[in-house]
Amino acid sequence: MPSADTEASADPDAAAEASASDSGSVPESTKLSPGDPGHGRMRLALFAAGLATFALLYSTQALLPEISRDLHADPGLASWTVSGATVGLALAVLPLAALSERFGRRRMLTVSMSVAVALALAVPLAPDMGTLIALRTLQGAAIAGVPASAMAYLADEVRGKYLVGATGLFVAGNSVGGMSGRILSGWVTEAWGWRAGLAAVAVASLLCVVAFRLLAPRARHFRPSPLNARGLARTVSAHLHNPLLVRLYAIGLLFMVVFGGVYTVIGYRLVAEPFGLSQGLVGSVFVIYLVGAATSATAGRLNARLGRRGLIYTGIVTASAGLLLSLADSLVAVVAGLVLITAGFFAGHAVASGSVSHTAKEGRAQASALYQMAYYTGSSLGGAVGAAAFAAGGWEATVALTLGAMALAAGVTYYGTRSAAAVHRRRLREART
Repeated sequence: MPSADTEASADPDAAAEASASDSGSVPESTKLSPGDPGHGRMRLALFAAGLATFALLYSTQALLPEISRDLHADPGLASWTVSGATVGLALAVLPLAALSERFGRRRMLTVSMSVAVALALAVPLAPDMGTLIALRTLQGAAIAGVPASAMAYLADEVRGKYLVGATGLFVAGNSVGGMSGRILSGWVTEAWGWRAGLAAVAVASLLCVVAFRLLAPRARHFRPSPLNARGLARTVSAHLHNPLLVRLYAIGLLFMVVFGGVYTVIGYRLVAEPFGLSQGLVGSVFVIYLVGAATSATAGRLNARLGRRGLIYTGIVTASAGLLLSLADSLVAVVAGLVLITAGFFAGHAVASGSVSHTAKEGRAQASALYQMAYYTGSSLGGAVGAAAFAAGGWEATVALTLGAMALAAGVTYYGTRSAAAVHRRRLREART
């Protein structure tokens, strides 16, 4: 493996990052804040990365009814074109986070998105369901470099008090990518079939990769570290023994069970009676993701007003109300329910993911990677179990499953609130003595 000096001379990103490491620890005041020239570029670059990530990762989700029909697969099997990708991501995110600590966040983001796009161009050529699931799983593993590095990249370069807002825009990119990818693929599929729909998403994501590379500022504060399996194990173990981080991981997983379950199954519900929507209209339903973009982009202000736990409770209540509303056999009610589910999910996810980066003082990439592992494990569980529940008991069974996940998230948050109050009381007693 090349040394840091060799790597720095071969790549300008590594050179910039290596020079940052030579300078030692950089004060918080030297990091980016609103008004700095690189701050806007950083936010836009991460927005483009987030857009490509969700567009690629969930590219088959809106097309599942069409894929099922063409490849003769039931909803449970077809759902693995989504769950397989998120399983691949969950398995690869921690190793790629370790590589980003050695070779740099910006480089990892670029390589990861480039490989994912190359696989995306091959996905439409899959001859059968087994090949399609295998390619999608590999694609998910490639995409893992984005969540493995993005949060740590922001935490390295952006001042702590602006981190939730910067994270919110990255998450907003996720929501816009999820929306635009599904709308684009839905209408292209209606005209030319699902293979053309997936090819269109691949080309759009390629443009996002180019935009990221042009916009993303070179890292100034990254400190490369050698690959160290024992050190990685110690860091991971320390994070898993941090009660606050573990609660944040659990909350991310449970929110994603809801989101993955609902949006994997909703297409099957909307193409069936009493709705009978076309593939293009089903894809257009994902314009609701704009609600998530708005919620994520305002997460910083909401967090300042409600507090971290208050915002998580708000997300739980909002998503749960949406799930109940979606039970009605009315398209207006279902769409309104999806709006509430999406707003609640993105509120909870933005504050949980941003809090992970802020809580972890060391090993931020690993802390973020563990969150992403939990988050995408939740997506895989939600998609696979949600589809199985739908096949067994219809939409009502999927709603019951996801409401259970929200109840668990509320329990985890309440436990955290009680624990924080107990710590505060103990410190007050110690101060008096």
